[in-house]
Amino acid sequence: MPTLRLALCQVNPTVGDIDGNADLVRGWTRKAADAGAQLALFPELMLTGYPVEDLVFRRSFVAASKAALERLAADLAADGLGELPVMVGYLDADGPPQVSADAEPGRGARNAAALLYRGKIVATYFKHHLPNYGVFDEDRYFVPGDTLTVVRIGGVDVALTICEDLWQAGGPFAVARQAGVGLVLNINGSPYELNKDDIRLPLVRRRAAEAAATIAYVNMIGGQDELVFDGDSMIVSAEGQLLTRAPQFVEHLLVHDVELPPAKEPVDREEELADGMRVVRVKVSDTLPAPTGEVAVGGIIEPVADEAEVWQALVLGLRDYVNKNHFPSLVLGLSGGIDSAVSAAIAVDALGPERVVGVSLPSQHSSEHSRADAEELAKRTGLDYRIQPIQPMVDAFLANMSLSGVAVENLQARVRGVILMALSNQEGHLVLTTGNKSELAVGYSTLYGDSVGGYNPVKDVWKTLIWRLAKWRNADAAQRGETAPIPESSIGKAPSAELSPGQLDSDTLPAYDVLDPILIGYVDGDLGRDGLIESGHDPAVVDKVLRMVDTAEYKRRQSAPGTKISHKAFGRDRRLPITNRWREHG
Repeated sequence: MPTLRLALCQVNPTVGDIDGNADLVRGWTRKAADAGAQLALFPELMLTGYPVEDLVFRRSFVAASKAALERLAADLAADGLGELPVMVGYLDADGPPQVSADAEPGRGARNAAALLYRGKIVATYFKHHLPNYGVFDEDRYFVPGDTLTVVRIGGVDVALTICEDLWQAGGPFAVARQAGVGLVLNINGSPYELNKDDIRLPLVRRRAAEAAATIAYVNMIGGQDELVFDGDSMIVSAEGQLLTRAPQFVEHLLVHDVELPPAKEPVDREEELADGMRVVRVKVSDTLPAPTGEVAVGGIIEPVADEAEVWQALVLGLRDYVNKNHFPSLVLGLSGGIDSAVSAAIAVDALGPERVVGVSLPSQHSSEHSRADAEELAKRTGLDYRIQPIQPMVDAFLANMSLSGVAVENLQARVRGVILMALSNQEGHLVLTTGNKSELAVGYSTLYGDSVGGYNPVKDVWKTLIWRLAKWRNADAAQRGETAPIPESSIGKAPSAELSPGQLDSDTLPAYDVLDPILIGYVDGDLGRDGLIESGHDPAVVDKVLRMVDTAEYKRRQSAPGTKISHKAFGRDRRLPITNRWREHG
């Protein structure tokens, strides 16, 4: 049986950086060639980055993608890499992008892949299944393809597919079986969510059985606004055996030798098979230069614990948001509480302590232990620590305005926000806001106060998970012989905004171990009132919580972006009207 040495290039492209992404392809193709690869794969929309959203509608952007693809093919040949076939994602179009009501059917932008060889674009493929759920809006942007491209490489028939083609039965993988291919390449921009790696492997195995072929699955890594991509590239045999698997959240070259059945079908013919799809066959080469050295074995990276996985996602998402948008540093308020402590630790892990400024903003209600905990965290992490008391500024407001109760509490939060934004303006920092998902869900935040900021690393993290992450991060540090970044007293203390004497979160909210399961059911699971009560939750508590969630939609609409780690994040996934009289509560 023929053997192909595959190189899955798990890399980190940037949306819009077409030249930089092309350079990534050239650099990693060189690494693949040095490893003796006979076929290299890069992720979905590699040249443009993913997702490109409404950039699709700019003719200049589509034209730049197509021109870059042609240049890349020539540049790879000029680099001495022309004999290595390279599959790369790019943006294509049949005619100009169309958004009008009378757009011509079957014409428009395409989520495309190309095979580059000997300086030429020798084959192309257009994504067939277009996802239109969760964070995906591909029906808005792309026209589906109706042709499966099968290329003959080294005497093996290889089908080209893109991301969602793998997530749905039928279509390209059913056609691949009928076409008798030995290998299906699947290039991906598959965003991370917790435990998605547990879903992928069974899914790839199902498609391998459907296609009766080995599958090479490559995914990008990196942060793109709220999304973070985790890699987790793999190769699975036609029998469902996991042959090799890459680590998550890091760039990685996964090289593995795969035995494959020889091609049998004639090349010079077109066929119409399942789902109305046609098959187009392209001969690339009957033979390829043989790899030298020992057999390539990519190895299998085992998945990590949930807390480690989430932490890596949050660190990578924040790092790429800061670096890809060219912010020099971060600033955040340090209250001594668990949310700001976890956010600060994530920030230091992402950028290093020299690029993180933590500011203690005490008022007359700030406890001594909270100030001490903020200072202790700064010592443990090494970040730039500053103290800016807010009481004189609050007093100046109160001397000129008659305020009481919640208005005074919110005034304190807004003075803190003004200070942080002033430091941002003066010194160029990006302000981090640190409200967790539980608080965002019930509106337990002050607009233009503690919600102020350009990014929120814990926006999609439930409060109960915040505590788990803090304990995991400290344990991980201890295991590696390092200083635990988060003070134990920040983890153990009762949560409080400290905006009035003796204030606790529990004065307003149910205990978080009661609150979070209700929120998870309502927000992530779309359970209604009856379903939540049937699950065992107290009806009065359910009614209170749902009322708080429903009336806080206008606050969430104004919240900063933050890394998505769950099945249903606020913003991209959960989209509800602000003006809305439908109520689930009694």
